[in-house]
Amino acid sequence: MSTVSFHETKHLSSAQYAALMKRSEADLSGFMEKVEPIIEAVKNEGDAALVRFGQNFDGAKALTAATLKASEAEFDAAFDLVEDDVIEAIRFGISNIKSFHEEQKPKPLWLKEIQPGAFAGDRYTPIQSVALYVPRGKGSFPSVTMMTSVPGVVAQVPELAIFTPPAPDGSVDAATLVAARIAGIDTVYKCGGAQAVAAAAFGTETIKPALKIVGPGSLWVVAAKRRLADIIDPGLPAGPSEAIIFADDTVHGGLAALDLLIEAEHGPDSAAYLVTHSRKVAEEALAALPEHWSKMTEQRVEFSTAVLCGSAGGIVLTSSVEESYKFINDFAPEHLEILSTEPFEHLGHITEAAEILMGPHTPVCIGNFALGPNAVLPTSQGARTYGPLSVHDFVKCSSIGYVTKPAYETMAKHSRVLARYEGFSSHENAVSEMRDPYLRKS
Repeated sequence: MSTVSFHETKHLSSAQYAALMKRSEADLSGFMEKVEPIIEAVKNEGDAALVRFGQNFDGAKALTAATLKASEAEFDAAFDLVEDDVIEAIRFGISNIKSFHEEQKPKPLWLKEIQPGAFAGDRYTPIQSVALYVPRGKGSFPSVTMMTSVPGVVAQVPELAIFTPPAPDGSVDAATLVAARIAGIDTVYKCGGAQAVAAAAFGTETIKPALKIVGPGSLWVVAAKRRLADIIDPGLPAGPSEAIIFADDTVHGGLAALDLLIEAEHGPDSAAYLVTHSRKVAEEALAALPEHWSKMTEQRVEFSTAVLCGSAGGIVLTSSVEESYKFINDFAPEHLEILSTEPFEHLGHITEAAEILMGPHTPVCIGNFALGPNAVLPTSQGARTYGPLSVHDFVKCSSIGYVTKPAYETMAKHSRVLARYEGFSSHENAVSEMRDPYLRKS
């Protein structure tokens, strides 16, 4: 087995340090070229292109235009195909996710009396149509269905549709259909990759176009979202998985190693670091990894070793806890675990992370499946300006203003002054004596 990458910050040049920050989607130039003909084909050929790409890219030889949309019978059959304990876990997760996101839901309307008789506020209404992308290539992800569907349903978006790659037999992952139905989604399309983003943007004979698309995906999906950003709102930047496990000397390094593998096993394009200022913890983690790998499936060992033994993963030993904080904030991870018996002592020092899971009893997988906060998160340092997927991603805000007759003159006076200063004569006229006759007639 390859050697786990081990980085001591005191020995890193500025260029080497910067290289540790690099994500797989940092340079999409090659993918931008490759998605172009796919997008054009879907735009021009519709369903025929989706069927062709499903057959060629996903091996779904049985896929036809008539089966692009999952049928009600497929939804029904899924409940017989999925084990009862899996269905129970999906129901448990959806219940918690719903409870969390209902707390996020903004008031439909609020108004404040800014000045006597003058009111201002916000009104929130749902986006009318949103596409939910659920990946499949390196695994099946009913959890992503749960995380994308529930906030959309809570926000009362009228049209929600799931896009997910088909299996070779042309089916949809059964647990994904179960999760969709329990969450309240009855529209699932069998297409993935760049072609799914294009279908959501332009629509086809079968698929209705959407105003926005949310959900994580491969570099093909990321590139297509970027390319079509002027056609469809691409949502927060959610690419390949990434995580930092921060551990202080109050926990055993073997625990840190166990959790380090969670996101590393997603695929070779992921990023995963254990960051610690304790050499003891670092050495314990290194020693524990072989045993942890011995209890994983061959494919997940292959994926996680590619990450941890490559250029986007491994162990980072810092010279101090302050340096650990700096590395985390510079990296701005999608997932962050604070492994410490006193995690709140560290929390105030970390500002750049999309998800922060606290203490030894809160591994990333609990956040992914069961706790309630959304696990669709910004990647590639997106945490510096974006937060997790939320109800707010499914609604838009309109400012509301209402000035009554008693408040008008004061508001008009100050507006006239600024309109005159800025040189807008029509602005000034609209709140001048020219308005008064019309107001009297009203």
